[in-house]
Amino acid sequence: MAYESHDERDLSMDMRAMLGAIWARKIRIVLVTVLLLAATYGLLLFVPKTYESEAGILVAPRDSVYTRAAGDTGPSATESTADSAISSQIELIKSRDTLQSVIETQGLREVKEFTDPGTSIVGLIGSLLGRKPAARDVDETILANLSERLSVKRSRDSLVITVGVRSEDPQLAARLANAIANAHVQRRAALSLSDTAEASVWLEQQIESLRTKVADAEAKVASFKVDNDLLTSGSTNTSVVDQQMSSVAGQITAAQERMNTALSRANLIDGMLKEGQPIEGITDIRDSATIQQLTQQKAQLQGEKAQKLATLLPNHPDVQAIVAQIAEIDKQIGIEGRRSVEALKAEAKIESDLITSLQNELNRLKSSAGDATRQTVTLDGLQREAKAQRDLLESYLIRYRDATSRTDINASLPDVRVITLAAASVTPAAPKTTFILAAVGIVSFVLQIGMILFGELMSGRALVVRPRTEPKVSAEPAAARVVAVPETVTEDQFAIAPVVDPIEVVEEVEPQPSSEVEAEDDAPAGAANVIGAPRPSLSELTKLSADIGIGRARVVLLAAVGSQSECAAVAESLIGDALRRGLSLARVDAGSGLPSDEPGLTDLAADLVSFGDVVQKSVREGLSEVPWGQVATINRRSMKPVTLVEALADICEAVIVSTGRVGVTSSLPVFAGLDCRLVLVTNQDVTSEEIAAAQGDAEVLGYQLIQVVPVPARRAA
Repeated sequence: MAYESHDERDLSMDMRAMLGAIWARKIRIVLVTVLLLAATYGLLLFVPKTYESEAGILVAPRDSVYTRAAGDTGPSATESTADSAISSQIELIKSRDTLQSVIETQGLREVKEFTDPGTSIVGLIGSLLGRKPAARDVDETILANLSERLSVKRSRDSLVITVGVRSEDPQLAARLANAIANAHVQRRAALSLSDTAEASVWLEQQIESLRTKVADAEAKVASFKVDNDLLTSGSTNTSVVDQQMSSVAGQITAAQERMNTALSRANLIDGMLKEGQPIEGITDIRDSATIQQLTQQKAQLQGEKAQKLATLLPNHPDVQAIVAQIAEIDKQIGIEGRRSVEALKAEAKIESDLITSLQNELNRLKSSAGDATRQTVTLDGLQREAKAQRDLLESYLIRYRDATSRTDINASLPDVRVITLAAASVTPAAPKTTFILAAVGIVSFVLQIGMILFGELMSGRALVVRPRTEPKVSAEPAAARVVAVPETVTEDQFAIAPVVDPIEVVEEVEPQPSSEVEAEDDAPAGAANVIGAPRPSLSELTKLSADIGIGRARVVLLAAVGSQSECAAVAESLIGDALRRGLSLARVDAGSGLPSDEPGLTDLAADLVSFGDVVQKSVREGLSEVPWGQVATINRRSMKPVTLVEALADICEAVIVSTGRVGVTSSLPVFAGLDCRLVLVTNQDVTSEEIAAAQGDAEVLGYQLIQVVPVPARRAA
């Protein structure tokens, strides 16, 4: 196979000639532009000037702890208002009722600017066709004109709503803006009062119903207490049975104490009598009147005995008589002491019987208390129900008092207020004379230059002829490489290559040097490798792999000029080299057309899956893959494939995209505009014309960095 060369000449634009044509017509360009500006300015003088004034409304709750109803847990003034609330306020401001009140208060029915229905294009066409426009009510016309001149918007992300009105009269514009803002505030206050009044009526109805329920519940509690002897008394609200049990228990304790005391004293006196000890000092004996009398007599006799012993001997009959009397008194004291012991024992017996009786009563009360305890469960349920109804009634009563007090005095703070009053504008809002004149000048200037350039191109005066060569063949036995020729090569640098055996593959085509300087081996990897470029020292595939390794080529698009299988082989070679270098890669199948089990690129372009669903992890570490997908064709209008590749380029160190064979079915148009390097994969069967055509198509799509990479040739058997 050999390449035949013949002379062809490329046409290119002569920028110098085009700039010269523009410069030659500079006076006309300036004159036309000035005339258009003057005409535009003259027309703007007859256009009515409109002025715009704006008033500000703050949307925020105004209730505080001092003005809020008791128990109100609503949002405070510091809490932010939801976006939906702001949107609702805007719609209320633009509503028909608000604008209708402004029409009434401001007398817009007397303002010609708002009563004039105007003439629309549709109405003008209908008039020409003989159709009269339908008559509209004056108020409808005013509402339409006011709505057209009204602008209500939110000031950035704040809680402030700006109300703007445009009018030919600046004073009227300011007055209308303030009137609309005030009308909205008054309407919100009226709505708040209306809501409070309606709430008062509802609360009153509920209170009447609750009063009946509370009375019934409390009656059930009282009836149950009476029927089951669960009456209570005292400040502690304890039942009668509990009080009786407490009283009986106290009496039993007191009786036991008295019985023990009596027995202790009886035993003490009895012991002293048995031991012959005097018992006059014991309290129970001393308090006896008989003992007291006997004790006094004994004391007198002991005094007489002492007197007698002073003059008489102990054996004297008088002394012996006194001693006998004293012994008789002691005997009587002992008898009285035994009587006291018997009395104390009898008292203890009485207390013991009392304790037995009280214990029986306590047992009876305990039985009654057990029955009452079981009945208390039902009573507690009735009391809880009554308390719940009573609490709800009290809560409604408090709310009802608050609502009625606010309604009676017409006191309500709306959640909106005017914070900025509109002032009459001194600068017209329309027409924008400066902006319009600048636009007219730029458009006039650009259109005239475009017409001049188009005329020069159509006439051929701005086109020049540049020579172009065809490839020539080297007889070297190695495989050939297709390289690029600079545009500055002259015609005397072209040579006709000899014809080689068709079995051998063309690998290198060396151009004739235009000077003594030899072509450098380290040509930029991004340069377009077309016919006649300097020969690099490494193969194109090796240099491309090196560029990927050093990060010079982050996104690589592979397009097969020959066979799609050779494109896949180049992709596998690049991926293998990059993985051996330890790089992280992503491979995107955008050209095989083979359906996959997992969702892929075509599914993403069809909006069937999300970005995260199409990226599959490969068994090889560091490699992520995006298969073709389950949809047969790719949506060429979708921007999601480009977005996916850009996202993968941010995550991985390189992205390899296979776009298929160059042609109608290629996915190259899908990735047009992507910052990448386009690699055209060729073989020995591809002609230079096919390569040039593929490069031309790629350049039309906007691809700038285009590299041609040949694959090893298949030898004949």
